[in-house]
Amino acid sequence: MRVAANVIWMSACWAAVLLAGCASQPGATGPSVKHEDIVTESDEPDQRRRARLRLELATGYFEQGQTNVALDEIKQSLVTDPSFVDAYNLRGLVYLRLNDMALAEDSFKRALALNPRNADVAHNYGWLLCQQARYGDSFKMFAQATANPTYSGKAKTLMTQGVCQVRAGQPAEAEQSLMHSYELDAGNPVTGYNLANLLYERGDLTRAQFYIRRLNNSELANAETLWLGIKTERKLSNREAVMQLGEQLKKRFAQSPEAAAYEKGAF
Repeated sequence: MRVAANVIWMSACWAAVLLAGCASQPGATGPSVKHEDIVTESDEPDQRRRARLRLELATGYFEQGQTNVALDEIKQSLVTDPSFVDAYNLRGLVYLRLNDMALAEDSFKRALALNPRNADVAHNYGWLLCQQARYGDSFKMFAQATANPTYSGKAKTLMTQGVCQVRAGQPAEAEQSLMHSYELDAGNPVTGYNLANLLYERGDLTRAQFYIRRLNNSELANAETLWLGIKTERKLSNREAVMQLGEQLKKRFAQSPEAAAYEKGAF
């Protein structure tokens, strides 16, 4: 099941982009629902079919923010088929959203016990471990996910790993992960923003300018990316670029904290 320090990107969708399994967001990879294997009506057992239908309902409710209803459908799915890895994965994401880390971890562990090669579960479990500052274990899970040759979410996992490496105080390793992710999916705005921010923080302004300009020249620019662009151009003494980005920020995101900071000159 694939559900999607100062390293953030649009708070409303940040978690969805980091996780494997949420509804599509800018930069998210793959469809909103992915099962372990492609099955047809003729070879899917009736028990699994009924469990899958329940899980599809649960996924819809989860993506709409109806967490408790989603959890109830997941329970029904697992009653029907206790060996359904996708159901345990989604249950883990539900508990993660509810900030119940113990039950989320139990769900991901159960899923991996049933299928140790499931890269989506390994990704999600890795993100949970990262949030708990269990970085060594987190990186093992990300490595397990990316080692799967059939995994289509490698760029997302490398990006998430890079975010966790920043949190762990490993900027060199974070840059390597984010660069690899960018090479695989240059259109992911989360990767572009975090890579530019990392380069900005360490003073590599010319390279930071390249990545943040590319993002701000796209339709995916927002208050955070424009503000990073403004700060970068200001340090490079590009006054005209600062003014142009500032006008965009005030016009498009007038109520944002970044626009207020710009007006005050609080760089």
